[in-house]
Amino acid sequence: MSGRRIVPRALPRTVPVLAALTLATVLTAGCSTPEPRVTRTADAADELVRGEPAPSAASPYWVDPNSDAARQVRTWEKEGRGAEAKILRRISGRPVADWPAWDDPAPGIRAAAKSAARTKKTILLVAYNIPHRDCGLYSAGGAKDADAYRSWIGAFADAIGNAPATVILEPDALPHITDGCTPPEHHAERYQLLSEAVDTLGARPNTRVYLDAGNPDWIDEPSKMAEPLRQAGIDRADGFSLNVSNFQSNGSVKTYAKRLSDAVGGSHFVIDTSRNGNGPLSGGREEAWCNPPGRGLGTPPTTDTGDERLDAYLWIKRPGDSDGTCRGGPPAGDWWPEYALGLARRAAS
Repeated sequence: MSGRRIVPRALPRTVPVLAALTLATVLTAGCSTPEPRVTRTADAADELVRGEPAPSAASPYWVDPNSDAARQVRTWEKEGRGAEAKILRRISGRPVADWPAWDDPAPGIRAAAKSAARTKKTILLVAYNIPHRDCGLYSAGGAKDADAYRSWIGAFADAIGNAPATVILEPDALPHITDGCTPPEHHAERYQLLSEAVDTLGARPNTRVYLDAGNPDWIDEPSKMAEPLRQAGIDRADGFSLNVSNFQSNGSVKTYAKRLSDAVGGSHFVIDTSRNGNGPLSGGREEAWCNPPGRGLGTPPTTDTGDERLDAYLWIKRPGDSDGTCRGGPPAGDWWPEYALGLARRAAS
């Protein structure tokens, strides 16, 4: 894929043969984003666990006390693996994005907002359900049509309500228009849906919205993303996001971001630093996107960036979620504790 993959939680799985064929297509096409998993049930998401680290004062974002990393810490502690559990707290004690369910996003969002309210923190969410998502590749799917997507985004926004929230809007959707992966007959509808989603989400009083704009290893010239961002409503959004599920270094992403910001009237931006502590794996894009070895956690989530246009470093990709079945990993979006531990051992800070 072009350099990203994510996955909401309980997504439907493709049959093994199709999955293998699709993965091969992605590796040669160089475009797309592995899926994170869909949010737990409302009861499970709202359950509080005593003894877990409190949300970092350096970040305004909510830390999920029942994340996969937090539950893994507790498991390892019970098994006597205290040293490894301590290392994994570098993930479990920090905020990562929630990827609400593709069928009904509301229960998970409401549960997260309720839990976050107790600590006066902001929830970080990813909306990832655009029709014709991922051009039929590894994370294929999305809402069945435009009306279904409008209903889904409406439920998403209603569930946020007045809670403070930051939403990363549709990773890959615009870069896939730019690189030609999404067929031209879907472009106009996609622009319309994204523009409407910016307005629907932005109408919530405490919600910030960032349109995804890929990464510098995917769309190499920032100016190519400017017009797609404009057509999708960047003038009404809070900014754009970069490096979601990718490994590009902060320096290269910030250089790219500032050029793109200049091209769209000085728009602000956020950067996914969940796995970029050691930068990308060398050796070509096809080898670098899927569970690359030797990577590490990047800059911890914070809004203290020292750059007036860079609103935050965020962990948008959930560190420890697999990119796919490459390199011995589980299916895309499944929790992979060994990979998570490696990321944490090699953390940038």
